[in-house]
Formats: sequence, C-alpha cells, structure tokens
Amino acid sequence: MLKQFKTKKRMLLTAALMSGLLGAGAAHAEIDSIHFLIPGGAGGGWDGTARGTGEALTNAGLIETASFENMSGGGGGKAIAHLIEISDQAHGTLMVNSTPIVIRSLSKVFPQSFRDLTPIAATIGDFGAFVVKADSKYQNFSDVVADYKMDPRSVIIAGGSARGSMDHLVAAMAFKAAGANPNKVKYLAFDGGGKAMASLLSGEAGLLSTGFSEALALATAGEVRILVMTGDQRSDAAPSVQTLKEQGYDAAFVNWRGFFGAPSLSDADADEYAQTLAQMYDTAEWEKVRARNGWTEIFKPRAEFVTFLEQQEEVIGNLMRELGFL
Repeated sequence: MLKQFKTKKRMLLTAALMSGLLGAGAAHAEIDSIHFLIPGGAGGGWDGTARGTGEALTNAGLIETASFENMSGGGGGKAIAHLIEISDQAHGTLMVNSTPIVIRSLSKVFPQSFRDLTPIAATIGDFGAFVVKADSKYQNFSDVVADYKMDPRSVIIAGGSARGSMDHLVAAMAFKAAGANPNKVKYLAFDGGGKAMASLLSGEAGLLSTGFSEALALATAGEVRILVMTGDQRSDAAPSVQTLKEQGYDAAFVNWRGFFGAPSLSDADADEYAQTLAQMYDTAEWEKVRARNGWTEIFKPRAEFVTFLEQQEEVIGNLMRELGFL
C-alpha cells in the first residue's frame, strides 16, 4: 500500500510539474547530456548522489550521457565560484549540493549562497549515521555518551566536511540530546568521506559521522558497523540499524540533496532540468539506485525549492547559534 501511494504521489508530482511548464508556454529542448559538478572528493555523499542520479537518468534513457567532475576546496566554495565564473558556458552543468550550502554560507566559509545560483530541485534526503570499526568497543550510542560525559576529549569523531559543518553539527545535536555539552565535541575535519574513513580505520578517530547512504556502502565491506542513524524510523535498506530515538535520544536529522544550475541559466532550461528529474522518479532504474543507497525521496522543484531553502536558512541558523557555531 505504501509503495502504491509513493508511486501515485510521484506520478502526480510529475504531472503537476509538466502541466505547469506547458501552461507557461515555455519551449524546451530535450536534454541530451548533463555534466555533474561535484564540490567534494570521491567517496562522499555529493559524489554518490551525482553519480547515482546520472546512472539512473542514463539507464532510463532520459539523457544520453552523463559526465562527472570532482572539484574540492573551500568547503564547496571553489565549485560554487567556478560555476558562477563560467556561467555562460555552463548551461549543460548541474552542481550537486545539500544542507552544507546553507550552513557554510551562514558561517561565512564562502561569500556566496544559494541565491547566487539557479536552484533546480531538491531530489533526495539522506539521514546521518555514526559508524565505528567492526571491532569497536561501542555497541550503541549510550556507550559513546558514557565516555563523552566522563571526558569529551576521549571521544574523537571524524567527518568528511569542515568544522562547524553538517557532520560536526549532527554530532553536536546528538550529544545535546543526551544532555551533554555539544560544544566540546572533538571533531576531525577531512575533505571527503574517503579520508575520514581512513582516519577511523587507522584508529585516529573512534567514530565517523557521515551520511547514512555512505555508511551503508562502508558497512558492506565488513570493516565497519553502523552504530546508529538519525531517521525518525528505521530504514528498509538496513532494518537492523536503530535510530537515535529508539536508543532514547530525542534527535533526528535528514540532509536534503539536490541540484543547482549556473546563475545565467534561463527559466525555460531550468524548468526542463526539473522536469527531467521529476520523470526520473517513475523509473525502475531510479528505484534501484534509491533503494541501494537508502535514500528517502524529497522532490521540491524550482520555486518550492527556493522556499524550502529560505526556511532551512532560518531553522539551521537558529540551531547553529544555539550550539555556538555562529
């Protein structure tokens, strides 16, 4: 029943978007290819989202080819600045991004915000997760909390993003929910999930704060365990993994991911990209990618995406101030 409801909802979203575009009288050229700009290194959530989306679009025949470019630096700011700089030559490019574009803009990691780009659509949500080595002494988050309350500096957490960014923020939220001081989190920042994972495996860090989809891929290799995840309920992709709420901590978090175009992209072209992404939801190829990564669907095209981003800016800004990150 739930699957039928989700399928019907996707069809209605697609129909509504296409109807709105046609009603606006916009003329669209079909999209043959998309160049995905990824603001971080390989192995991270942005990388997985861009490549998974490109895989679904090409396998479903919605586009002919997809190409990918990783451009790390500046907490994602290098890729944003690059897309703005080459705006007129980048109408075939979509940049993947997520909650960090709001967080890092608020904390002035880079001077731009989502307003300097053309928001296309939010497409998926990925929960947070805490990962430990397979032989870690930690069996649940309560074990971590016990050590943290005795000595916060004894709990070292690695993340694939900068200090004060999402991986750090999720860890602070979890310890705050446990009644501990969230400002004492000892966080090791790395550029990309692969380097953060290496820190965990080497023993430099005791925990890895990462996206749930990344955690699933890491756990498949057998070297790590997913200790807990931040959804409101367990995921079908890993039904044995408990939520923070199940373990007694009133905290939940979902990180949206989506796509942005160059600032000079026309409304007609932006609408065409949004329509193509909407059509993707109804394909078996997308369902295969989505289920494999444990993503939840969050489709918010164009104006709805902008409204959502404005709301995120307010809510996350208040939380960051409360936690002392601003």
